[in-house]
Amino acid sequence: MLTSVLAGLGLGLSLIVAIGAQNMFVLRQGLRREHVLTVALICTASDVLLIILGVSGVGLALRALPGLVEAVRWVGAAFLVGYGVLALRRAIRPSGATLQASLGRPPSAVGTASLATRTAVAPVVATCLALTWLNPHVYLDTVFLLGSVANTHGEGRWWFALGAGLASALWFFALAYGARLLGRRLATPRAWRIVDAAIGVVMLGLAASLIASA
Repeated sequence: MLTSVLAGLGLGLSLIVAIGAQNMFVLRQGLRREHVLTVALICTASDVLLIILGVSGVGLALRALPGLVEAVRWVGAAFLVGYGVLALRRAIRPSGATLQASLGRPPSAVGTASLATRTAVAPVVATCLALTWLNPHVYLDTVFLLGSVANTHGEGRWWFALGAGLASALWFFALAYGARLLGRRLATPRAWRIVDAAIGVVMLGLAASLIASA
């Protein structure tokens, strides 16, 4: 039992601890101190559901539908391009324009204590779900690969799934709340232009990799 849990924990962390669209979004929300708990819960719950699908054998059924993954690939690539362009647009605007536009007040009045009220929760949830479920690697890694490895544990496959689920919870909450602690250090227009530039480059790079691997 313990062996299966630790194996799931290790594989789960190895698959999830990487620079990706979902992790970059969680990081950004944590830095903004905005809907942090909601984002961490959505990402964790989504991963747990995907793990359950993989361990229960749904991944085998999805293998018979290669067109599904291809459709997700192209829709996901388009979404990443759009998100990346918007991030770069925020980065190249004058130093105070981005924060002023998002907060409706001068940059000098920005305070990290009020950052959680910047954006309505609905668009944050929608973006989080899109970055999670429109990523074809989620299905290839979490559903297919992790599900296949879990089933090698026989009766202990659900303990393996438990370990993988714990890995997701530990990672997303650590990333979100760890970034949240750094939010005060980045409450300047210049810092946010750098963050958005990095996010834009990563998102466009990920989109390009999806298209190239089609």
